[in-house]
Amino acid sequence: MGNRPGRRLLHELAVFEAAARAAGFSAAGRDLGMTQSAVSHHVAHLERALGATLFRRIWRGVTLTDAGAALYEAVRHGFSTIDAAVDAIRAEGRRPHLTVVTDFGFAAFWLLPRLDALKAIIGGRDVHIVTTQSSADVDLATGDAAIAFGAGVRPGFVATRLVDEEVVPVAGLSFQARQPLPALTATPLLHLDMPGAGRWLNWADYFAAQGWGAPAPAGGIVFNNYPLLIQAAIAGQGLALGWRPLVDELIARALVLPVGPSVTVGSRGYDLIVDQARARDPATLEQFRRWLLAEFKQRG
Repeated sequence: MGNRPGRRLLHELAVFEAAARAAGFSAAGRDLGMTQSAVSHHVAHLERALGATLFRRIWRGVTLTDAGAALYEAVRHGFSTIDAAVDAIRAEGRRPHLTVVTDFGFAAFWLLPRLDALKAIIGGRDVHIVTTQSSADVDLATGDAAIAFGAGVRPGFVATRLVDEEVVPVAGLSFQARQPLPALTATPLLHLDMPGAGRWLNWADYFAAQGWGAPAPAGGIVFNNYPLLIQAAIAGQGLALGWRPLVDELIARALVLPVGPSVTVGSRGYDLIVDQARARDPATLEQFRRWLLAEFKQRG
């Protein structure tokens, strides 16, 4: 990163700035909760490190030398920038918001298209979305609520089932004139490989549910990111398992086509998970829960 002596002298620079602003070591010491001799010691250390005299000592205080004035202007500007950034961060932290933790697929295909509606429901509050590779990685401590797939009920948390797992094979428009499954078993299959993979259907599970036996290998492609897998299906790279409701809008827009029957697993699905004991804004969380339930009921 190179030689950056300023970073090693931050404390001395802060003392220098206070002394320059107060035009005296005693006044700076009172501002900083330090003795006059401690201020003088830090300034002397800074002057030795820079090889320059920063102050002229006068009868009732100090005045800046040319070098001191140039340094003071730079330090004052730097500290002003830092103060502005700190104030902005604090203001953002105080601004009412709802933080939702979920996986990439749910965020990209379901939540993002509905952000305007969600913000209207919760009174215009900001919505912060924290995404993870999969629901297996969801850290419930990082948000107000989590929308997780197959996470189950954890001690101290309350889970509300939003939708059961429902999977339908989908393909891009290039497969429109071809036969549906299982006649397409020679087509490359797109696979999802992420932590916790046993918690959702894979191609072997899907074929078994249809009584078709094991899928034949046909140069399949493996992804660890569901949005990328779906993009590959849209591009005609193979067949994908489409989780509903994530692919519902893509099907409605004819970006992908269902090419086989759906399979539903009622024992798992997407759940809204909250820790009511540490909820910052229970009323907003309840509005969020009711909105989600209404959205999924409308879908059904």
